[in-house]
Amino acid sequence: MPELPEVEGVVRSLAPAASGRTIRDIAVSDTIIKSKSEAKEAILKNISPEEFAGRMRGMTITDVTRRSKYIYFHLRKDGDTHLLVSHLGMSGAWFAVNEMDEVKEEKFRRHIHVIFGMEDGGLLAYADIRRFGELRLIGAESDHPPLLAMAPEPFDDSAAGHFLDLCKTSKYAGKPIKETIMDGKVISGCGNIYATEALFRTGIHPGRKTGRISLKRLGLLFAEIRQVLGEAIEAGGSSISDYRNINGEAGGMQDRLRMYGRQYCPACGTATKRMTIAGRTSVYCPKCQH
Repeated sequence: MPELPEVEGVVRSLAPAASGRTIRDIAVSDTIIKSKSEAKEAILKNISPEEFAGRMRGMTITDVTRRSKYIYFHLRKDGDTHLLVSHLGMSGAWFAVNEMDEVKEEKFRRHIHVIFGMEDGGLLAYADIRRFGELRLIGAESDHPPLLAMAPEPFDDSAAGHFLDLCKTSKYAGKPIKETIMDGKVISGCGNIYATEALFRTGIHPGRKTGRISLKRLGLLFAEIRQVLGEAIEAGGSSISDYRNINGEAGGMQDRLRMYGRQYCPACGTATKRMTIAGRTSVYCPKCQH
């Protein structure tokens, strides 16, 4: 699943490609239409394809920003502001093209689910191979309370204090530290990949209970999380599995990962071990991490 750096990379490319453009028409895939007819919620959340198309038609995209792992399309129509919230799920991708043949990878081209035809003649398309992503049209963040529950951005001044305060609470003290730092209410945008890297860099076992880690060590861990997220942003994210930046561009952080997916520890050569935490596979060095 794309984490904060991957989503940031998409937004940095998508904002100049989409901002200032007005949506002329919308096409929704038969897959979504069938899902809605079966009372399911594939990609389009809490809205029918017909209503979505009707409301989006004539919208001007004024800006594209990121909040945690979400992409925010800021919209304006008839003097009113709206927000289209996009989560990439496991395999979502955005494409700004003139025609769909410009989507080079067939696996994405075959799974285009929403196409926005722009007044200038170009196209903005959302592809999602596994269909775990979402598009949610709302008036403002407050219309969808889970968005308001997200932790501060990890680069905000308040983020470290927020993290340390929650680590001391009974809700998180008994949880494995890996589970705690992957919780979006504790740290925004840190998932399995970068949690694995930060824990390795600080020598902390992913299964160690949060309450059994000193505040000093937790502070060092947060600083390392911030550091590795920053490095990944500069590298364009990690292109693992189905993640792609806008128009299919790959990131480069996967070549710099020291522990994620490794069979041997790069520091001591010991064979790595794996355990499942919060439903995700955690790779760690049994010698270097404790």
